[in-house]
Amino acid sequence: MKYLVTGAAGFIGARVSERLCAAGHSVVGIDNLNDYYDVNLKQARLARLASQDKFRFIELDLADRTGIAELFAGEGFTRVIHLGAQAGVRYSIDNPLAYADSNLIGQLTILEGCRHHKIEHLVYASSSSVYGLNQKMPFSTADSVDHPISLYAATKKANELMAHTYSHLYGLPTTGLRFFTVYGPWGRPDMAPIKFVRAILKGEAIDVYNHGNLSRDFTYIDDIVEGIMRIQDAVPAADVNWTVETGTPGTSSAPYKVFNIGNGSPVPLMDFIAAIEAALGVEAIKNMLPMQPGDVHATWADTEDLFKTVGYKPQMDIKQGVQQFVDWYRDYYSV
Repeated sequence: MKYLVTGAAGFIGARVSERLCAAGHSVVGIDNLNDYYDVNLKQARLARLASQDKFRFIELDLADRTGIAELFAGEGFTRVIHLGAQAGVRYSIDNPLAYADSNLIGQLTILEGCRHHKIEHLVYASSSSVYGLNQKMPFSTADSVDHPISLYAATKKANELMAHTYSHLYGLPTTGLRFFTVYGPWGRPDMAPIKFVRAILKGEAIDVYNHGNLSRDFTYIDDIVEGIMRIQDAVPAADVNWTVETGTPGTSSAPYKVFNIGNGSPVPLMDFIAAIEAALGVEAIKNMLPMQPGDVHATWADTEDLFKTVGYKPQMDIKQGVQQFVDWYRDYYSV
């Protein structure tokens, strides 16, 4: 089949593109290569894909309505895996308009392309951040997600609503994936793992928010990608018997589904730091700080629906995953 992968120079997008090509599919990857974080890392991910004769890269912004429309008209995609977005919870506090362009207009241009060109299945990235003020654990797609606490989370909730509308109006099969704290080799440098490793190796203090009283459902990149590869084959179907009163928010009468995709096993932040210290053989200097705006105290994915649908649960142990991440970091940054 022929796939469009958006955010193809990104952490998850590059790995998904690699897996699709390895499976024999043709992939067109797009990315705007913005400077939210080190463009050299994005270019290095693309360089790894250059050896794939089934992969072609186009530099293109999701908010370019004409460009996206022409892309769909000219390529004849079978499926779309939409991973491109402006990421970052804290960045959204200071730069809200960037999220309107990438996450809202970008979602709409992709939905329009899928609608007009009869795409078989649109799989798109949502986020665990949509759970916002929810305190019932583990987080379930059966729960309401009406109280986000960052603009980033609000745009991801909006993405789910937009997808549902297109599934309902046009019969477009859509699947949203709520990712839970992805880490691993080739990860984003704005996220805690790289920040921690870089600071520790330099002998600098690491910022530990809420005085370390946080936990995250850290999920290794390969587990995330395996989940995506399986779910893109599970094309949702309409359910004429579904109603708002008897159904759940993650399902619909339309061909629409939302899944959590996480490890299903939350790790205290201090344990994650301890795993990094063990992998590096260095103890971190810790700068204990209060809770940051937009942050949540804990995340924990209920992944039972994902398992029932595709028969997969994440496999990577946190210590082994952190060690592999640290090994990559030392190699890539020549430390």
